[in-house]
Amino acid sequence: MSKTVTGVFDSIDKARNAKDDLVSTGIPREKVYLDNETNQVKVITPAETEAEILEVLNRHEPTQVTST
Repeated sequence: MSKTVTGVFDSIDKARNAKDDLVSTGIPREKVYLDNETNQVKVITPAETEAEILEVLNRHEPTQVTST
């Protein structure tokens, strides 16, 4: 089952860095979405890799992380 993990950041630079970090760790670019207006990074991922996504996002000091 797929999960959507969302990180909210207080700056677009942090959000961009998080996106770049996710892609560099092997997450397919087409599964990582950056919303420039809300400083959010959304990742569609299998439940098995959710912990890895959370770890990467938390490296960039998000103000909020949700998983649905």
